[in-house]
Amino acid sequence: MLTAVLVLGGAGLLLGVGLAVAAAKMAVPVDERVAAVRDRLPGANCGACGFPGCDGLAAALVKGEAKPDACKAGGPAVAAAVAEVLGLEVATGPRQVAAVHCVGTNQAARRSYQYQGISDCRAAALMPGGGPKACAYGCLGLGTCVKVCPFGALSMNEETGLPVVDREKCTACGICTETCPKGILGLVPVSQTTLVACRNHDKGPQVRKVCQAGCLACGLCVRSCPHKSIALVDNTAVIDPSTCESCGICAEKCPPKTIVMLTALGSGESLRKAI
Repeated sequence: MLTAVLVLGGAGLLLGVGLAVAAAKMAVPVDERVAAVRDRLPGANCGACGFPGCDGLAAALVKGEAKPDACKAGGPAVAAAVAEVLGLEVATGPRQVAAVHCVGTNQAARRSYQYQGISDCRAAALMPGGGPKACAYGCLGLGTCVKVCPFGALSMNEETGLPVVDREKCTACGICTETCPKGILGLVPVSQTTLVACRNHDKGPQVRKVCQAGCLACGLCVRSCPHKSIALVDNTAVIDPSTCESCGICAEKCPPKTIVMLTALGSGESLRKAI
């Protein structure tokens, strides 16, 4: 009995030593910078960077497979911290936030039929006409963008049927913009407070048939802008944020009130009434 125990014990010891030696020889060196970079990432694991969570991004950053500003949730501060660890320089642009390019509220936009399917905008967009809203470009109002936002920066206004952006919480990760099947969510510079809240490219008479608030491409905003910051592109007004002074004249002149004024950062609201 004692002999058997000694034999088994000796065999176990030899196997243990062998495994330890093999582990030491086969160990893959770990770059300490990965942990350092990981510590500087926010830990949201939102996937907006295109990598599997913050761990995956940290490894990619150290390997040079991602740029220091790849973390959308962290913004310029995180980009600078990551660049410092890696000994790189990073050029960061102005902070951006999500904006809703639609004023097709429950009251303004006409519906072609009642949708009773899955409560998901992507599913509704597969229905005839691109969904129940008569405007093929309008927000479907099922709140898919709210559900996918990892930062709680979006909510639905039950009265209007449109999403509301909390500009303080928004990190410009872009998940909502990529998820929206209608493309009505876009990223704009946080300094931009004037927005054309419509992306309908039909001509004015067709727009008026489906939405009372849609852009008519009448050109009044273009003619009234003292800074020449607005142009008509494919039947929709487009504002150049680099020259716009947010004077609000275009919002005053817009007949259907398609041009809206975004609130100043800090209010937690997405839109205020046109001045």
